Amino acid sequence: MKAKREYRDRGEVEVAVLDALVDRSEEGMTVFELRSHVEVGIDELETALANLKEDDLITATERDHRTLIKPDDRVIPDPDEEVEEPSFVDKIIDRLTL
Repeated sequence: MKAKREYRDRGEVEVAVLDALVDRSEEGMTVFELRSHVEVGIDELETALANLKEDDLITATERDHRTLIKPDDRVIPDPDEEVEEPSFVDKIIDRLTL
């Protein structure tokens, strides 16, 4: 599952982090788990997590001596809501600033 469309206009690493977290939104993920899913260096991951935390799109909690990161509820798409993927033309229009 992917993060809601309105949260996909961020940096590539931030979007990858949100997508990974949305897939495991119930249990959360550790930094090490995120790193293996996103496949970036620790510095890039740390920057992405800091940006997402600053914008209140993720939360971090400690459980059993582990820090678990979860996406904010507003980032998780409603499973009953039909997700409309942008068409190729929509993607081009988004890239062009007309």
